[in-house]
Amino acid sequence: MIGLVQRVSEARVVVDGQVIGQIQKGLLLLLCAEQGDTFVNADKLLSKLLKLRVFSDDAGKMNRSLLDLDGNGLQGGLLIVSQFTLAADVSGGNRPSFTRAASPDDGQRLYDYFVAQARGAHPIVQTGQFAADMKVHLVNDGPVTIPIQI
Repeated sequence: MIGLVQRVSEARVVVDGQVIGQIQKGLLLLLCAEQGDTFVNADKLLSKLLKLRVFSDDAGKMNRSLLDLDGNGLQGGLLIVSQFTLAADVSGGNRPSFTRAASPDDGQRLYDYFVAQARGAHPIVQTGQFAADMKVHLVNDGPVTIPIQI
């Protein structure tokens, strides 16, 4: 699985002119399932994401995770958006190939599983809509953008 994590001060997803997912301070995850990915990959990525120390402590050092924010009385949100284009391969030319991406059925199964697990582990989880034409709005805080591949 591939995740592109962005620390945000706010983010939202719009489908057909309607906001369907929105968070304030937290993490935006663009999530891609690749061929051969399993629930084990999803669990590992979620564990890494929740413990990723990208929020500042009192000294201004990136030392706090999304879980640490919750422990300090602050609430950090998690916005999960499916994005199969993270599996793009441009080595063969100028038109991306997406052959490494999971099939739509497998991708949705893994995305739905990931979201369910995230909701069980974190109090504020919002999502995009799988396979929809989404408009993602965000204010990248830092900017902090971190790729994760499991």
